Amino acid sequence: MCKFYSYIVLAHLEGRTHKLHSERPTHTLSPGMSALCVLKTRCFLRQVLPGLPAAMHRHYSLDVSAPLLRTQGYVDGRWVSAASVFPVLDPATGKEITRVADCGAAEAKQAVDAAYKAFHSWKQCTAKERSILLRKWFDLLTLHKEDLAKLITFESGKPLREAVGEITYAASFLEWFSEEARRVYGDIVPSPAKDRKILLLKQPVGVASIITPWNFPSAMITRKVGAALAAGCTVVVKPAEDTPLSALALAELAEQAGIPISFTGSTATGKVLLKMAADTVKKASMELGGHAPFIVFDSADVDKAVAGAMGSKFRNSGQTCVCSNRFLVQSGIHDRFMEKLGQAMDAELRVGHGSDPETTQGPLINARAAEKVAHQVSDAVSRGAKVLKGGKRLDGSFMEPTLLANVSTEMLCMKEETFGPLLPVIRFNTEEEALAIANASNVGLAGYCYSQDVSQIWRVAEALEVGIVGINEGLLSTPEASFGGVKQSGLGCEGSKHGIKEYLEVKYMCFGGLKP
Repeated sequence: MCKFYSYIVLAHLEGRTHKLHSERPTHTLSPGMSALCVLKTRCFLRQVLPGLPAAMHRHYSLDVSAPLLRTQGYVDGRWVSAASVFPVLDPATGKEITRVADCGAAEAKQAVDAAYKAFHSWKQCTAKERSILLRKWFDLLTLHKEDLAKLITFESGKPLREAVGEITYAASFLEWFSEEARRVYGDIVPSPAKDRKILLLKQPVGVASIITPWNFPSAMITRKVGAALAAGCTVVVKPAEDTPLSALALAELAEQAGIPISFTGSTATGKVLLKMAADTVKKASMELGGHAPFIVFDSADVDKAVAGAMGSKFRNSGQTCVCSNRFLVQSGIHDRFMEKLGQAMDAELRVGHGSDPETTQGPLINARAAEKVAHQVSDAVSRGAKVLKGGKRLDGSFMEPTLLANVSTEMLCMKEETFGPLLPVIRFNTEEEALAIANASNVGLAGYCYSQDVSQIWRVAEALEVGIVGINEGLLSTPEASFGGVKQSGLGCEGSKHGIKEYLEVKYMCFGGLKP
């Protein structure tokens, strides 16, 4: 069995772009910089939720196993301090949870060097050996599911029930790719010449640099890292600076499992990264978000369409890349759909701190995100939209779940991805009209269609310019299926048997001089 515990490298950089260089400054963390209070083997953080209804003015405690609450970087087998730290905030309260070591470009270079060193050993492991280690990581995530979910809730605001679901989802990618590791097959191709054999081998690309977002701080790491490790690559991960605690906890469990991982950071966008990668012809795979249409035709089952809209729109308070943003409802069913949707919002949505078991809508990631949603609402109202539910910006990072009617295509909410709990509805008359509106976007990640007309379903599914289509279903993601978009939604795909291909190269080997 291969051993890799000494190759794990973890570092965090503050929210700015860094160039790698060879300088090696000395880093120290002053005593008392952490806001943690460690009691026995548990960590407790008490916070108050201000400025919201009185029922939510209560204390909330982050109570997780001490080894999972990491605040230092992890570089080449060692947890290390840095010259400075940056705060991690609870978006529900704005209060500081703790401070994390703010590593710099030198640590990033060390992380890459360590990952490169580990690569030469990791790629020599058999597929079975890699599979076993990934399975161990899966088992550890499952074992610590509750604590990992609490970290997600406190640093991202996600309701606890959803956070537990994310950990299950995150673990499922490790399970899936632990199995796919043993199914990376090459080919023997019939040769046109009798004296040679043609073989196509699949080999790992090398060190993979992986940048992940804050909205799924655990699952977006495992979906990418699981595939890379299964292929035989080592990885350098840049987690979002808003949610480093989840990434650090995963690194702790990866270390326990013997997984070769590195963590670094920057805030460069996908297009900037593509330009940088082009200079040295680096292979790139990117999921860059979407602006999903949700089409409800007259033949649809209204109750199912409403349930799908609720799940697709309000999961994680509307902060997912495949969230429905543009709702198109055909005239014949429009009024019934709107009535039932409003009733469902009243009955099912509860705003509050994610730790409260009654909460279904936590805060947005920060005040800027709430401001963006409020601005889209204001713009829509100024152009003739009608607020049927919600519409108000609450204190801090909270926003009321909002339902808009009389929406038109020139409104901002129909042009820009919202990433918040705003549900704007356009009334349409014909299938052609709906498709024209749905496809009038420069991105195309996901799209949804509700209909009971089989011929219409096929027409619309094929015509939608997206990489993922939900037919009479609002929740799509699963490790068995591909995840990727078209247009400016990105390059390549993740998940499924195809996800591992992003981390492999094909080598042609011609074995000649054979005697017939």
